[in-house]
Amino acid sequence: MNISSNKKIVSYTASIAGGIAFLLLFWWITTDPTKDFVLHTPGMDNRPDASALSIPTENINIGEFFQVFDGTPSNIPGSWPRFRGTSFDNINGEKISLSDNWETNPPRVLWSIELGEGHAAPAIFDGRFYILDYDEEEKCDALRCFSLEDGREIWRRSYKVRVKRNHGLSRTIPAVTDSFVVSIGPRCHVMCVKSKSGDFLWGIDLEKEYAVETPFWYTGQCALIDNGVAVIAAGGTALMFGVDCKTGSIIWQTPNPKNWQMSHSSVMPMVFNGKKMYIYCAIGGVVGIAAEGEDAGKILWEIDEWAPSVVAPSPVILEDGRVFVSAGYGAGSMLFKLNESGGVYTAEILQQYKPAKGISSEQQTPIFYKGHLFSVQPKDALGLRLQLVCYNPDDCTKPVWSSGKTNRFGLGPYLIADKKMFVLNDDGLLTLLQASVSGYKQLGQIQVMDGIDAWGPMALVDGRLLLRDHHRLYCLDVRKKSAL
Repeated sequence: MNISSNKKIVSYTASIAGGIAFLLLFWWITTDPTKDFVLHTPGMDNRPDASALSIPTENINIGEFFQVFDGTPSNIPGSWPRFRGTSFDNINGEKISLSDNWETNPPRVLWSIELGEGHAAPAIFDGRFYILDYDEEEKCDALRCFSLEDGREIWRRSYKVRVKRNHGLSRTIPAVTDSFVVSIGPRCHVMCVKSKSGDFLWGIDLEKEYAVETPFWYTGQCALIDNGVAVIAAGGTALMFGVDCKTGSIIWQTPNPKNWQMSHSSVMPMVFNGKKMYIYCAIGGVVGIAAEGEDAGKILWEIDEWAPSVVAPSPVILEDGRVFVSAGYGAGSMLFKLNESGGVYTAEILQQYKPAKGISSEQQTPIFYKGHLFSVQPKDALGLRLQLVCYNPDDCTKPVWSSGKTNRFGLGPYLIADKKMFVLNDDGLLTLLQASVSGYKQLGQIQVMDGIDAWGPMALVDGRLLLRDHHRLYCLDVRKKSAL
């Protein structure tokens, strides 16, 4: 082949290449590559649409049914009387030795009980534990009281209410004292009974009486009893109110001019400069409300610059007036500090960041321990997704340590006791760690259950760890053998 022919071939090939390049450029300019993309928004994880969840208005007779069973209270000491335990921090402060070697001293299942589908978790008090279950066969919210010794049921107070399955049915934890138990049902029905006998005292239908919009995935807020007063963050016509547990009378009420709505977060008490207040992450913003005195129920401060559409974790009270809040679905977290001058309170935002840039949480509430925050990062935290992490709150953008790519956890719960951390994975794998700010130190693992969505918070009393999956609650003995 001569030189002239070679030139023609090269020219012809170049023309073809140029034509293909032109066509590709034309396609790239005129085609929208995102036309089939779907924005990930709250509820896309198989949440039905609003019409599928709509339930006709009902007349709910709260507390209408009562049953007595053959269970008897135990003499087991200690209590876990509400969401996040005695001190609202998810830390068990009992002086008891727990096993740190699951090879030679593994956890032992003492008993287990069947529950309705959901994530509701127990509160423990005076040898009993209480759980707000949903009876699918009877279509009832059921506040159930059991013996902590053997899991035998003592009594049950229930009422008819229709609930459609939506990532489970039950979600909340009752609050209990030596006199009262208060629960909040999936569709915002508040009930108060006597803690020992189960005798009905009063009930409030928040949907009807306060025009509350029940959150998607139903109510996640856990009840709070403070000095005999049930504190409820409603939304609707009242942002928050306090109820006398003994009489059912409304003691104080907070107006809601901005129409903030109920979230899945729970109310946390805080004392700042001698002033007691309740901190709440509503759908609309974060608020501090006076908890006692003549101004009980008054809004002391609020932040509306941070207002995710879904909030599940509760506020974490740190030191020096600092508060940490977080949410899932890309919302990230915020650290702020309270200030006070002449009785006027303000909230100063210190740090604010997305999940890819700092510590965050989607469902569980982080733990503040030894001056550090512990959390499981959400799915959108890039390389740290679903890892257990430890952060110094002075710089919430850089982890002190993380569990690593081979140790990822889901949306399950975690708590601290006896300088150890218990972490439950979605599928029922329980991990024991040294509760340390210096690094991830795993002590043991055990498959407790063939779990599905094991998201319900854990409770621990006298070396007995209560944890659940979608349908069953287990009691594990996690004590050292010498303590048996």
